[in-house]
Amino acid sequence: MALEMKVPSPGESITEVEIAQWLVEDGDWVEKDQAIAEVDSDKATLELPAEASGIITLKAEEGDAVGVGEVVCLIDTDAEKPGGGDDSTETYDKPGDEKGEGNAGPDLDKQDAKNKDNGDKADAKTQTPSKSSTPDQAQDKKSYATGTPSPAAKKILSEKGMDANSVKGSGRDGRITKADADQATPSMGTPGNGNRGTERKKLSMLRRKVAERLVSAKNQTAMLTTFNEVNMSPIFELRKKYKEQFKEKHGVSLGFMSFFTLAVVRALDLYPDVNSMIDGDYQIKHDFKDISIAVSGPKGLMVPVIRNAENLTFRGVEAEVKRLAIRARDGKITVDEMTGGTFTISNGGVFGSMLSTPIINPPQSGILGMHNIVERPIAIDGAIAVAPIMYVALSYDHRIIDGRESVGFLVAVKEALESPEELLMNNDVKRALEL
Repeated sequence: MALEMKVPSPGESITEVEIAQWLVEDGDWVEKDQAIAEVDSDKATLELPAEASGIITLKAEEGDAVGVGEVVCLIDTDAEKPGGGDDSTETYDKPGDEKGEGNAGPDLDKQDAKNKDNGDKADAKTQTPSKSSTPDQAQDKKSYATGTPSPAAKKILSEKGMDANSVKGSGRDGRITKADADQATPSMGTPGNGNRGTERKKLSMLRRKVAERLVSAKNQTAMLTTFNEVNMSPIFELRKKYKEQFKEKHGVSLGFMSFFTLAVVRALDLYPDVNSMIDGDYQIKHDFKDISIAVSGPKGLMVPVIRNAENLTFRGVEAEVKRLAIRARDGKITVDEMTGGTFTISNGGVFGSMLSTPIINPPQSGILGMHNIVERPIAIDGAIAVAPIMYVALSYDHRIIDGRESVGFLVAVKEALESPEELLMNNDVKRALEL
C-alpha cells in the first residue's frame, strides 16, 4: 500500500512551506519517525518525520513551495526492507563459464579477426608520408618558449600579481624577458591569480521572510534610536560573589540576560507605551510582558519568546533562556515558541559589537540592543576610574512613543542595571537569587 505523506500544519496562519532539503533520496528505505526532510516556513525550519516504514517516492523538489495538506512523497509500506548482497548477480570469472574468458566462443573469435584487420589498415595509413607543411605553418615560429617567462621575469610578474598570458614576450621565439616583465603594467580591471568563483543560491523561506519583515519595519515605522551607557561593575560584583552558589543550586548560570530582562520588565511598568503596538488607527497596550530574545540558530536569527517575564525570578529567566537557546540551536524550536512578544532584547555583544542600531521586530514598538563590555575610563565622584562599560541602544516607533518615554525607558534600564540590589532585588540578594 502506498501511504501519502502530506505537509502538516506548522502553526496557525501558516498555509505554505518550502522544501529546504530532502534528507533521503528517491527509492530509499525509510524507517517510521525518521527525519526525511527539512521544511521552511516563514517563521522556522522544521523536520518532517516519516509516518511509516517503507520505500519512499519523492513528489516535490528541493526549493518547491507546497501548501499545507499537499502530498510531498509516497511510502510503499508493502515493500520489503533491502537485505545484504543480491544472490542473483551473475559472475563471469569461473573457468569454462559461457561468458568468461575460459570460453570466448565463435562470435568473439570473428570479432578478434575483424579488429586485427582494422588494425593492419590503420598501420598502413600511419606509414603514408604526410604532406609538407603549408607556407603559413612554415612561417609560424611558435614553440614551447612562446609566452613563457624566464625565471627572473616569472618572479617579477608574481610580485605584480600578473598572469604571463597578459604580457607579450620580445625574446627569442616570443619568450618573456625580465625587461618585458619590468615594463608590464597591470590593468585596473585585470583580475589577479586568486579564485574568482561565484555561487547562486536561493534564499530559504525563513530568510526571505526575515528580509521582508526588516524592510517592512524600516519602511512602515517611524523608527528612531536613542543611546546610553551602563556601568556594569555592580553586576560583575554580584556575579563574581554568587555565580558558583547560584549554579550549584539551580543548575543554570547567573548570566547577564536575567538582569537585563528584569530591568526591561521594570522599565515597561514605568513606561507602558513602549510595551504597546499600533494597529491602524488604534494603539494596543499589553498588561503582560512577553520578552522576545534574539538568538543565533543554525538557520539564522531566531526570536523565541519568554512568556510573562514579569512573573519570573532570576532563576526562572535564566532557565527559560537556556531552554529556548538549546531548542533553537538544535533546530527544535516551534513556531508557537517564536510567535508573539511585546518587546525584544538583542545581544550583539556576544559577537563583539560595540554599538548598533537594532531594527524593530514588527508589530512590536521597541527593541533594546546590548553590546560588548569594554573597560573604559569614566568619572566617578570627580575622579577618573576604569570600569566595564556597555553601550545600550533603544530603537522605537516614534508614531506612538515620544522622546520622553523612549529616553525615560532607557534611563530606567540603566538605573536598574547600575543599582540591581536596590531596584531588582529589593535589597535582599539571597532571597532574589533563591539561595
